[in-house]
Amino acid sequence: MTIRTEFPFALVEEPDMGIVLSDGCRLSARVWMPKNAASAPVPAVLEYIPYRKRDGTLPRDEMMHPYVAGHGYACVRVDMRGNGDSEGLMADEYTPQELSDAVEVIAWLARQPWCSGQVGMMGKSWGGFNCLQTAFLQPPALKAVISVCSTTDRFADDIHYRGGCLLGENFGWGAVMLSYSSRPPDPVLRPDWREMWLKRLEAEPWLAPRWAALQERGPYWQHGSICEDYARMQVPVLIWGGWADSYMNTVAAIVENLPGSKGIVGPWVHQYPHTAVPGPAVGFLQEAVRWWDHWLKGIDNGAENDPAYRAFMLHSEAPNASPKHRAGHWVAEGAWPSARVKHETFGLCDAAQRPGGFTPPGPPVEYLGQDERGTISKQIATPQHLGMNAGEFFPMGLNAEMPGDQRGDDAVSLCFDGDVLTAPLDLLGAARLTIQVSSDKPLGFVVARLCDVGPDGASVRIAHGMFNLCHRKGAATPKPLAPGQSVSVTFDLDQMAYRVAAGHRLRLAFSNSYWPFVWPSPEAGVLTLTGGRLDLPVHAGSTEEWTPPPAETAQPWANRVVRAGKSARRIETDLLAGTHRLVVHEDGGDVENLTHGLVSGETLDEVWEIGENDPTSARAHHVWEQRLSRDDWAVRTRAEAEMTCTATHLRMTARLTAWQGDEVIFERAWDDQVARRFV
Repeated sequence: MTIRTEFPFALVEEPDMGIVLSDGCRLSARVWMPKNAASAPVPAVLEYIPYRKRDGTLPRDEMMHPYVAGHGYACVRVDMRGNGDSEGLMADEYTPQELSDAVEVIAWLARQPWCSGQVGMMGKSWGGFNCLQTAFLQPPALKAVISVCSTTDRFADDIHYRGGCLLGENFGWGAVMLSYSSRPPDPVLRPDWREMWLKRLEAEPWLAPRWAALQERGPYWQHGSICEDYARMQVPVLIWGGWADSYMNTVAAIVENLPGSKGIVGPWVHQYPHTAVPGPAVGFLQEAVRWWDHWLKGIDNGAENDPAYRAFMLHSEAPNASPKHRAGHWVAEGAWPSARVKHETFGLCDAAQRPGGFTPPGPPVEYLGQDERGTISKQIATPQHLGMNAGEFFPMGLNAEMPGDQRGDDAVSLCFDGDVLTAPLDLLGAARLTIQVSSDKPLGFVVARLCDVGPDGASVRIAHGMFNLCHRKGAATPKPLAPGQSVSVTFDLDQMAYRVAAGHRLRLAFSNSYWPFVWPSPEAGVLTLTGGRLDLPVHAGSTEEWTPPPAETAQPWANRVVRAGKSARRIETDLLAGTHRLVVHEDGGDVENLTHGLVSGETLDEVWEIGENDPTSARAHHVWEQRLSRDDWAVRTRAEAEMTCTATHLRMTARLTAWQGDEVIFERAWDDQVARRFV
């Protein structure tokens, strides 16, 4: 990575520019802009998130926003209402208030004497969501968007539900926000910091039960889901994603449904592409400047003619939960869907009735055949702890957060194996699965994993998909199953770009448990599979078709490590109790900002525990600690949350404690139960 220290424009910086909204609420913005912007106005680029510009995202902000500003922009990093150094209170994610504030901020920026009146909006994750959602509202000054690791569908493709299945991350993210939103403003910027902090703490929402109670696609989830009406999206979007992240589906959805938009997917985790792992990292900032130059400055640089969809096609290699680099090559599609992708359908067949032309190696096994002449009647009844190597919903780095070797889970799943490939097989797009299945319980789900199995038996997850069988008639109208009644369901696996090597084979693995990625069903059920087919998006083949610019950044932040951090991640089995645990420890240490002296740090401990045969033994326990200090001032918060269940209810408890120095100044507890209607 190249660190740039010189840019076409010399900059000035304002650490706390006040943006006062129509209701009197003051938002705090950190702004970088050219020194001559007052006499030569420039476009503004807004990033608007709750993650605290003074400490939370500061390391990435300083590497990113001065770079873009140095090319002739006013980069405006705003703390959302109720977070960081901004006034007000935050009630939930992506609320009408949040989006109304964003529209006001854009209008305010466009009116400033240093702004040309042209505004762009960018962000990753929360900021990637709300820049799409704000564009949906059509503020007049917003001319283009760059969104990274985001979604078009808050119900079907976010941290709460997938295919109608309740995700473990729904609870996990609730605990995250309970902790993140508990921190005070910086006293250097806000002399009334303590009063603001106490108001924040008193109003702090415990959101996980609220989200878990909304088990069908209704108005709450439709709000903020731009897929409800793509035609409202009138500005071009440059959308980025990563194959190691769980928001990879958004790129294809945006490019397919928003004419003029462009998409790029790399091998990355849930980070900006110029700093993300696994490599190769790319010049995200150069691509961003190119996008803004065209859409905000009107420069004829050809950005509108770039390929519609650029994807890094991963190549077969050994499983690794912490890869620093992935082998592969870049594919560039002029249009999406691509004419180079042909959909081939494979039936799920018994080996004894396999169609001619396929000879699976070794003893008879179930496999993927090229038609549906075989009949099957196979049971799916997997142990509750299957899934410990599934990886995080959104991995952030190299702490074994990506999917590991799948062969242990494969061994207790229902698997269909394809023939050993005699030539490489390129896949680009989403596989679609249709199955005929019955359940012996009224509630249940199925998970399908498409894996690359090497000659040594090692299994790499290419893509996975999951489906709550209660949603067979639609996500808006779920209904419990009639036990024993066969139903036909169709669902997509995640988008992929993958070259399976010659000598390898594909495996489709089925389970009805996936802990802790999916919260388990109320009862340990048995699914009976009686037929099915898999539609695979087979690519015509390609060589290197795009050479991205190398990664560049601005100068990193000046800091001093006060206390080094430490991480651990392990899977534990209690042989006497028959329980299995995923244990995560992430201590970020404590770091001093040498510019303004604030010392910040956080520590996370997670435990995900379940018994092998009892889904009601599922237990998640998270503890977050946040620390801030400067000289003789110090504050600390602790958010402790736990989720358990019975066959009829989900229980979520939480406790938030805040200290000023050694004195407890706030404490509150929650204890919520949510009826299990469809999960």
